[in-house]
Amino acid sequence: MPTSPIAQLLILFVVSGVLFAAWKGDKAERLAAAIVVVNMLVGLATAQLAPDFEGIVRFANDGLAAVALLAVTLIYGAPWMGGVMLFYAAQFSLHSYYLVTNRANDDYLHAVINNVNFSGIVWCLIIGTVVAWCRRIRLSRTARPAAA
Repeated sequence: MPTSPIAQLLILFVVSGVLFAAWKGDKAERLAAAIVVVNMLVGLATAQLAPDFEGIVRFANDGLAAVALLAVTLIYGAPWMGGVMLFYAAQFSLHSYYLVTNRANDDYLHAVINNVNFSGIVWCLIIGTVVAWCRRIRLSRTARPAAA
């Protein structure tokens, strides 16, 4: 478990965003939340269990998460997923750069970019959940007078 207060706050933010998406989101938001949770858990487990391979696993993990989220985007056509895909492209580029240049993943620049990027992904999930929730409320209000 990360000991940095910033990393712990990010984990709390991710868990809160994912729980909100699971509670108030539609199918696209719930599926995206599950993908984000699996992505985060694999990253945390790798840091604890195989720190020597952390860079490679992060690279593959973020690539697989991006492909899974691309499938969600294509299936459900949620506009907020475009932002998520851009953030995952930046995340994938970050890991690619660090792998190609053989830089250590534990420097300050990597931590800042990684945390800001992952926060952006969760913000997109939260915004998408709010939009889906408001759309459901609006649809239920318009359906009530028609039923009466």
